[in-house]
Amino acid sequence: MTMPQAGVRRVELAQFLRSRRARIRPDDVGIPTGLRRRTPGLRREEVAQLAGVGVTWYTWLEQGRPINASVQILDAIARTLRLDYAERAHLYRLAEVPAVVAEDTHEELSREVQTVLDSLEPLPAVVYSGRYDLLAWNRTYAALLPGAVDAAPQERNVLWQMFTVPGCCSAMARREVELPRLVATFRAAFARHLGEPSWTGFVRRLCAASPEFARMWANHDVAGPGNQLKAFQNVLGRTLSTVSTSFAVSATPEARMVVYTPVDDQARELLKLVTLNPPTEIGCPKHRHPAGVRAPLSVAPVSAAPVSVAPVSAAADSDKLIA
Repeated sequence: MTMPQAGVRRVELAQFLRSRRARIRPDDVGIPTGLRRRTPGLRREEVAQLAGVGVTWYTWLEQGRPINASVQILDAIARTLRLDYAERAHLYRLAEVPAVVAEDTHEELSREVQTVLDSLEPLPAVVYSGRYDLLAWNRTYAALLPGAVDAAPQERNVLWQMFTVPGCCSAMARREVELPRLVATFRAAFARHLGEPSWTGFVRRLCAASPEFARMWANHDVAGPGNQLKAFQNVLGRTLSTVSTSFAVSATPEARMVVYTPVDDQARELLKLVTLNPPTEIGCPKHRHPAGVRAPLSVAPVSAAPVSVAPVSAAADSDKLIA
């Protein structure tokens, strides 16, 4: 008989905590090492004392017993055991607790990642966070999506740009296909961040800013990232067709590098032209404005609306919007 999934998680959690405890030397945390110690690292009671939790409670947690742990307690244990980003996320997943591992969605990327992006030119390439924040890009991508790259940092997000910029000025063509798929992919990522204020607040603000997004969000459709046909409009007055290919960036959790490859020779020639002649203006002919200058097209910045803003969709209450 196989062990239930919850039991497997508890066993893995217990083993993980013991392994992290064993690697910390007592003198690293100011505990005298004069007495003989039978095991390496900290004792359970020492971890409990340093984390400010009960010895019995922590012992049960390390023994894999079915007890509940809050984010605050897990935070204290993570600090005591000096867990890094990936280890903290692993701890929260094993404990089945929604975690706020990093409120700042603009993760740090290594210089090597930017070097890879630059080496891919003339192909457009970008690194997105799990929330579709733009983390890094090359010059060709900036030439295709100057509005997104030139946006204020809090608006430098694909979802925000696609839903708050008029469709005629959007860089993305085939919006009737692309937007539902984008929301569905985001919804799948959102499930890994339930209860995190930064993600929940972002959804509330975007629902308030865009009734179109609110309607799609209420559908609860989900999809995974994959190779897709992507068409960019307003590229020197023409449409550029590409295929997007997504790669995981192992050093940054949930970050993905996306490379856009022209579908044919005509698309390759158009891409060369836009690379050699970066746009000096952004938007459709009616709303065109100089590149590098923010036009009054979008609604209020992401940070301007409070997290508790009421949803605009009459078809879904606040619980449904973030469920």
